[in-house]
Amino acid sequence: MHSAPLFAGIGGHQTPRRGRTDNWLTPPWLLRMLGGWESFDLDPSAMVDQPWPTARRHYTIADNGLLLPWEGDVWLNPPYLRGLLGRFMARMAAHGRGIALIFARTETSTFFRYVWERATAVLFPRGRIDFCTPDGGTAGDSGAPSVLCAYGDRHAAVLASVDPAFGQFVPLRLPRSVVVLALATTWRDAIADWLRAQRGPVALADIYRAFASHPKAAANPNYQAKIRQVLQLGAGVRVGRGQWSAA
Repeated sequence: MHSAPLFAGIGGHQTPRRGRTDNWLTPPWLLRMLGGWESFDLDPSAMVDQPWPTARRHYTIADNGLLLPWEGDVWLNPPYLRGLLGRFMARMAAHGRGIALIFARTETSTFFRYVWERATAVLFPRGRIDFCTPDGGTAGDSGAPSVLCAYGDRHAAVLASVDPAFGQFVPLRLPRSVVVLALATTWRDAIADWLRAQRGPVALADIYRAFASHPKAAANPNYQAKIRQVLQLGAGVRVGRGQWSAA
């Protein structure tokens, strides 16, 4: 995160707080929660003389990260000047691989265009994040709520793994079948919901494959027998030899 004028920090537009600082740096504990700064290959919006690493490589105001290539997993805590935020978020959405930390201005055109319509998942923290000053001190909260935006399934999984006490995880682009399986509480519910998500009858072998990596299968070495039992008990309807459909 940078300072004014070109790279005003995430709190730079919050007038009551401008007198204190224009630098709103990502707190190290937040990066540790997401797997550590080593999990990110690039921070394209880092402060000059970044006091602690936020990724393996940093672009600063001297580099202009909007003009340079983005590669690998990106951590983005972008400048919040009007116009710059949208440009950085457009680049993040196009890159499609990383996590961005921005204000939760969920009604804005930038949020609709590059988060609601492009992100894979989001995580809304409970309360406001306390950012840091360059000397490692606490800048306080930035005057507005924040949100973490994941691009790509792997980064969505990172947000999903965060302790629920931290905030609310919301999947946006995960396949419906994945969401259904994650929320299902019983074998019957999981299989019935999966069958309803299919387009017509499916082979028993396809059901086996769909559930081979499911947490319930990992806990039950005889999961194929369990699937047959649940189907016969009404989770699905047999429509032919080895063919099942939603009940």
